[in-house]
Amino acid sequence: MGGLAKIRRHHVVSLVVAIGLCITAVECTKHVSIKNSLGSGKNMSLHCQSKDNDLGQQNIENGNEFGWDFSDNVFGSTLFFCDLGWQNVEHYHFDAYSFGRDRVRCDGAGCSWLVSAEGIYGFNGQTGFWEFMFQWPN
Repeated sequence: MGGLAKIRRHHVVSLVVAIGLCITAVECTKHVSIKNSLGSGKNMSLHCQSKDNDLGQQNIENGNEFGWDFSDNVFGSTLFFCDLGWQNVEHYHFDAYSFGRDRVRCDGAGCSWLVSAEGIYGFNGQTGFWEFMFQWPN
């Protein structure tokens, strides 16, 4: 194969990869939301971040929520983690979005979390049910 043919083939492959990445980025936009359902008068502090994005400290009143949009990275390693606290739990760390766990579970409906006095529930977009995911430490 001549040098010119190799260069053309390389450009075509690069173009196909670039188009694939663009389509993936558009189709894979995710939304995560975390709702405070602790009960009347119980506020929750929340600080979420990824390796690249710090979403800042939030104070969320009962009945309100905090959410954000993002796209999975091309390496399949997207991770957003949060630290939260409230009246009965001083500090709790959990993964709000982990590509391996959530890319299918949260597809379409987004990743919704409900923080209650019992623990944290996650909405499963595949089954349409809330699942008890994390229990508060004793």
